[in-house]
Formats: sequence, C-alpha cells, structure tokens
Amino acid sequence: MTELRVIQQKIFEIRGKKVILDFDLAEMYEVETRALNQAVRRNLDRFPDDFMFQLTDEEWKTLSFTTLKGNSSQFVMSSRKNRGAKYLPLAFTEQGVAMLSSVLRSSIAIQVNISIMRTFVLIREYALTYAELAQKIAELEANYDQKFEDAYELLKQLLAHKSDKEGWEERKRIGFQ
Repeated sequence: MTELRVIQQKIFEIRGKKVILDFDLAEMYEVETRALNQAVRRNLDRFPDDFMFQLTDEEWKTLSFTTLKGNSSQFVMSSRKNRGAKYLPLAFTEQGVAMLSSVLRSSIAIQVNISIMRTFVLIREYALTYAELAQKIAELEANYDQKFEDAYELLKQLLAHKSDKEGWEERKRIGFQ
C-alpha cells in the first residue's frame, strides 16, 4: 500500500487529465530520464496526444512552483536545472504509461507498470465513491432541509397563534393540583 501512495503522490492533474511526468517515471523504472524520452521518441506513433504530451513552459512553472512546493529540491537538482524550453517534461496519461510497457521491456518496467495501473484504478474508484457519497449527502440534505423547513413553519404559526390570543397565559392548568 505504501508503494501505491508513493505513486499516487506523483500523479498530477494537468489539462484535465491525470498524468505522471517523465522524470518520475524514469525514477520508478530506474532509468535515466533521457533514456526514457529517447525510447518514447523512437516510438512516437505509439503515443498520441491523449497518451502523452509535452508541458508548456507556463504549465511547468506553475507545477514546479506551486503544486510541488514541498518537493522543490527534487526538481531544482534533478530536472529543472538541466531543462530548457526545448526539454520541458513529458506528461503521460494512464494509457501512455500502459504503452510504455511495450517500449520499455525490463522486468522492473513490468512491475512498475502494474503498480501504476493499480494506482490509477484506485484513484478512479475513490473518485466514483466520492461522487456517490456526494450525491447521497445532497439527497439527505434536501430531504432534511424540507423537514426542518416544515418544522420551522409550524413553530412560526404556533408563535403567531400565541401572540394573537389574549389570555394565553391565563389558561386553566390541567392535572393534579
């Protein structure tokens, strides 16, 4: 489970897609980022835009300075330092990561891909569970809001009724005296 958490921390949302950046994948596959990118570029026909895309300079700056603030030393030392505009990170979607298994054929790559796929599935399951819970909570709130509104109206009518009646206080007590 710890391995899944580590992978989950390397998944970011960019352009509305969940992605893992090339240098994180290279670290997990235990290869150099340059080697991973070379293998990808040799097989570009396997990586359409919905499988992999290169970050823009603005996306990279935003990601490295805001989202990854706690991990900034990793970026400054390992990848940010040697990356110019020409070498902006590649972002791989779930399908792109799966396609990497056909490009990188080591036993480590196979095991890492299995873990990454499990993590993406886990994230999707959490998202579905969250959506279902949010819907149920909204239904409960609507139901109870109506009930509280009915009770509030009843109290309002009783209070109005009480102030309209004179002698409300002088009413004869019922019970043992």
